[in-house]
Amino acid sequence: MTLHTFKAELWLSEKRDVVFSFFADARNLEAITPPWLSFRITTPEPIDMHAGARIDYQLRVHGFPVRWKTEISVWDPPYRFMDKQLRGPYRRWVHTHTFEEKDGGTLCRDHVEYAVPGGRFINWLLVRSDVEKIFAYRQEFLRRRFTVKSASRV
Repeated sequence: MTLHTFKAELWLSEKRDVVFSFFADARNLEAITPPWLSFRITTPEPIDMHAGARIDYQLRVHGFPVRWKTEISVWDPPYRFMDKQLRGPYRRWVHTHTFEEKDGGTLCRDHVEYAVPGGRFINWLLVRSDVEKIFAYRQEFLRRRFTVKSASRV
């Protein structure tokens, strides 16, 4: 299985507690996901975020319906959390979110390790660009939601 890595970071002018609280509300995942994915959380509310919490979603990838289940494997507020795919379109998906106080605001980092059916070719052909577009949308949403001084993508 070929593992791929995606990293992104974004500095927000809000304090870490405020930013982490936004991410700690599972309903906000729908807001930061691009509309073209028709993403919807199917787990009944309220969703108590903690290590071991499982969340079910439905979305559409290139027009095909997909069911996705993740588990919060690490929950360390307000510093970080990690979600892992239990069922979904990837062979592996592990997403670590970190929040660091920096320059009077919060540096948000995403680190994703993933593997796809079809390996490098399918990643190059379809998946990598989708992942980049999804995170670009997320960053733009967060820029509008919070005041931003600078941002970069790795």
